[in-house]
Amino acid sequence: MPLNINKKILVHLALFAVALFYAGNFSFAKWAMPQYISPTAFILLRVGAGMIFFLVHYLFFSKERIKQRRDYWQLLVAAFFGVAFNMTAFFKGLSMTSSINASVLMLMAPIFVVIFSAIGNKSPIKPLVYLGIIIAFSGAALLVDIFHFSFDNNGFWGDLLVVLNAISYAYYLYYVTRLLKKYNAMTITTFLFMYGFLMVFPIGISDFMNVSWTTLPNQAIFAMIYVIVGITILAYLLNAWALQNSNSTTVGSYIYLQPLLATLIAVSLGMDSISIEKIGYGLLIILGLFLVNRGRNSK
Repeated sequence: MPLNINKKILVHLALFAVALFYAGNFSFAKWAMPQYISPTAFILLRVGAGMIFFLVHYLFFSKERIKQRRDYWQLLVAAFFGVAFNMTAFFKGLSMTSSINASVLMLMAPIFVVIFSAIGNKSPIKPLVYLGIIIAFSGAALLVDIFHFSFDNNGFWGDLLVVLNAISYAYYLYYVTRLLKKYNAMTITTFLFMYGFLMVFPIGISDFMNVSWTTLPNQAIFAMIYVIVGITILAYLLNAWALQNSNSTTVGSYIYLQPLLATLIAVSLGMDSISIEKIGYGLLIILGLFLVNRGRNSK
């Protein structure tokens, strides 16, 4: 019994660490981007480093073979939505909007997963889920200040890119489930990063070569190491371990923590400010997400 209790505590500690890693990313990435490294170069750095790590692990510890030719094409599609487009939209959007806005808008991802699953599986959406979706979208629209839209507003376009990132990541989560039934998660991740690297290389190599690596300040270096080690490697491994020793509901619930932790980090670093309006709009999105999950789990 003590062993089970200790494992439960470790699972929650691991999930809290994952939420903290992701929350810090919204602020720390801005220490390097876009002043010292462009979003596309940052993506190339992250995907390249991740590819090396997961490829080494795959070659030495896994070596699981892909069984069918069509699976390579499915991995290619998953890599586009789960790595290339998803990460590019997020980092470019983050460079244009605030840390708090980006962290709150990322809560839209689970809602889009529900929508894609309902469409793909041709299953009806319950009224409570519809209500949750409407409330969450209303909160997101208010947060991005949709009523004062302007083509010259970088903040709006940054928010929009973060939402596109959430849509892309949600579709990836829906799409990749068919592959997870056939292959180990580490095998899939290895191929996703390899294919993703090939996709982001052409758009990021020019900016990557122009980075003044020898003159980077300590904050920018920390930000790059944080994204590579903390977000790309440790967060993935901790999340995978927690999922193996818990359930998807417990793992998914920790997404609610990310905006709170991201806000605390951004405000404490003096990189963003909180307002009553932002709190209210964020709570609308959280309420919507809660109702969506409640509706999905109800009989």
